[in-house]
Amino acid sequence: LAVLGEKGQETIPRSVRKQLHLHGGDPLLVDVAKDGTIVLRPAGVYPVEIYMKERLKEFAGENRATPSEQRQVARIVRGR
Repeated sequence: LAVLGEKGQETIPRSVRKQLHLHGGDPLLVDVAKDGTIVLRPAGVYPVEIYMKERLKEFAGENRATPSEQRQVARIVRGR
């Protein structure tokens, strides 16, 4: 049994956190099922790199892109 705090916070029991290897600050997805059940799931967070023109040129120079990707890079670099 758990009780919702005044500020809407919930404490996940230690046994559940341990079983799921959850730690304070871990991101969780919150969903509501059709039957009204609240579903919490660990969220995967992955870093995202936004490629600047210089970085795209590096990829093209290293020939790590497919021909199609190379054409896309060329359009981006040219500003089209």
